[in-house]
Amino acid sequence: MSGSSRRPRLFRRHSSREIMNNLASVSSSFLPAFGTIVDETHHLHLKKFVIAPYDRRYRWWQTFLVVLVIYSAWASPFELAFKKVSMGPLLPLDLIVDAFFAIDIILTFFVSYLDKTTYLLVVDHKKIAMRYVTKMLFPMDVASTLPFQLIHRVVTGKVHSGEAFRFLSLLRLWRLRRVSQLFKRLEKDTRFSYFITRCCKLICATLFSVHSAGCFYFWLATRHKNPENTWIGSQVPDFEQRTIKLGYTYSIYWAVVTLTTVGYGDLHAVNPSEKAFTLFYMLFNIGLTAYVIGNMTNLIVHNAIRTFAVRDSINEILRYGSKNRLPEGLKDQMLAHLQLKSKTVELQQEEVIANLPKAIRSSISQHLFYPTIEKTYILRGVSQDFIAQMVSEIKAEYFPPKLLSRLGSSDMAGEIAVLLNIPQPFTLRTRKLSQVIRISHDHFKQLVKPNSQDGNILLSNFIQYLKSLKQEIVQEIPCLPELLSDLATITEATDLNEDPQNQESVDGNTRVIEEDVGGNCCPWCNVRVIIHGNSPNQNTTKGKLVYLPPTIEDLYRLAENKFGKRPNMIVIGDDSEVEELNALRDNDHLYLIF
Repeated sequence: MSGSSRRPRLFRRHSSREIMNNLASVSSSFLPAFGTIVDETHHLHLKKFVIAPYDRRYRWWQTFLVVLVIYSAWASPFELAFKKVSMGPLLPLDLIVDAFFAIDIILTFFVSYLDKTTYLLVVDHKKIAMRYVTKMLFPMDVASTLPFQLIHRVVTGKVHSGEAFRFLSLLRLWRLRRVSQLFKRLEKDTRFSYFITRCCKLICATLFSVHSAGCFYFWLATRHKNPENTWIGSQVPDFEQRTIKLGYTYSIYWAVVTLTTVGYGDLHAVNPSEKAFTLFYMLFNIGLTAYVIGNMTNLIVHNAIRTFAVRDSINEILRYGSKNRLPEGLKDQMLAHLQLKSKTVELQQEEVIANLPKAIRSSISQHLFYPTIEKTYILRGVSQDFIAQMVSEIKAEYFPPKLLSRLGSSDMAGEIAVLLNIPQPFTLRTRKLSQVIRISHDHFKQLVKPNSQDGNILLSNFIQYLKSLKQEIVQEIPCLPELLSDLATITEATDLNEDPQNQESVDGNTRVIEEDVGGNCCPWCNVRVIIHGNSPNQNTTKGKLVYLPPTIEDLYRLAENKFGKRPNMIVIGDDSEVEELNALRDNDHLYLIF
C-alpha cells in the first residue's frame, strides 16, 4: 500500500465476481480436492480421456439424463399395466432412452472419482474401471438398460409381450437414484429457493406414488381369471377392450381417493389379491402422508419461528412487568427495545459474521465503518494502522429514538468513561432510529497499550475537546471540572508539558511527544493507585485515586501536589517502602510518611 493511500485496499482487482458465481453454482457433491491443479481458466489438468466429476459439461449431461429418468419412472409402471403400449408406440422411445443410458455407462469408465482415504482424484483408467465394475452400480446399470424384448426378438425371431418382459422393464426404476441426487444438489445450490426445491421434491414423490399404485392396481385386475370379479370390472364391463385413457383415469382416480383417505366406496377391492394390495397401499400412505406433512410443517415453521419467538418474548415481558408492578413507561421501553432487536436482527446478522474467519470479519468492518471512524475528532493525527486495528474490533448496534442532545455522523459518545476509566457521567438519547458502532473498553485499552505515540495523540485530542465544550454541555456534566483538574495534575506529574522540546505543532494544535522514560502519559495505560496522607498504623483517612506516574520522583511530586507537602517516604500496607513502581498493581493503597 502506498504512503499516500488513506484507506487499506480490501479486495483484489479481479476474480471476486467469478469466485462468488462459482460458490453459488456448487451444485455437485464433488469439489476439487487439495493437490488438484486448476489453471486460471478453471480447467483441471487431468490425464487424456479422463472426465472430472464436477466438470460443468458432465454435470449438464447428468441433468439431461434426469429428464430421461422422469420418462422411465412414468413409462415402466405404465407399460406393466397396459401391455398394448409395451410393444406399440412407446417401444421406439424406450430404445432411444436406453441408448442414452448405454452411452452414460461407457462414459462412467472415464469419470475420475475421489479417493476417501487420500481425498485426491483418482485418474488411473484401470482403477476407475475396477471400482465401477466391482460395485453394484455396474450390473444394475446394465440390467436397467438392456432392451430385453428387442434382444428376444433378434435371437428367436419372435415377438413376445409376456409379463416377464414387462416386469423386467421395472428395472429402469433403478435410475430414480439420479433424481434423488439432483434434488440434494439443488438444495445446496444458493441460486434456487430451498422452499421451492423441497416442495417440488414432495410433489414428485407424491405423483410417482399415485402413478405407480394406480398402474399396479390396474395390472392386478387384468391378470385376474374373472375380470368381472375385480375392482374395475364390477363397474366397467369389458374394461380390457376399452381405451387406455379410460383405464388409466380409473386407476389414478382410485389411487388419489385412497391416498387422501376420502374413500367414496365407488371403487373398492373385490378379490383377495386386491384387498391385500389395498391394505399395503393404505399403510404406505400413512408413511407418505406423515413425510409430506412433516416436511411442509418444517418449511412453514422455519419461516415463522422468529415471529413466534418475538411474540413469546413480548408476553414474557408483559407478565414480568405486571408481576413486579413496573411503571408503564419502563415497560414501553422494554417492549421498544425488543421490537427494535427483532427488526434489526437481519441487518446486523451477528451470528453469520461470527462464524467467519477474523480476516474476513476485519475486511467487512473496514468496508462498512472505516469512512466514519477516520473522521472522528479523537483519531485526528493518529496512524492509519491504528485506525485499521480499531475498526476491526468495533460492532454495530441500533438504538430507538429518544432525544437528549444532538450528535451527527462521526461524532462520539462515551469516550469520557473509556479514556478516564470512570463511570460515564451522562447518557445520550436518539431522535430517530440510529445505528451506533461501538468498541469495548478492554479492546480499546489493548489497542492503545502497544501504540503509546498514538495514545498520546488521542489524549491530546481529548483534552482539547473537553476544553472546547460549550457552557451548557459543561453544566450537564458536574464532574467535568474535577476531571480536567486530574488531567492537568497527571500531565504536570509527568512533566512533559513543561519542556518546549517535548512539544510540536500539528495542524495548529499542540501534541505531546512521549519522553524516553519507562512509561507514558496515557492515563488508561497506567496503573491506578490510592494514596493516603497518613501511615498505615494510623486511622485511614479518605484516600485519593490517582494514576501511577512513570517514576518514583514523579510519584513524590504528585503526592506533594495532592497533600500540600512532600513526603519523606511512601510505603504500602505492611510498612514496606516503595522503591520500584513495577511492583505496584491496580488499586494498591500507598501511605505517605511525612
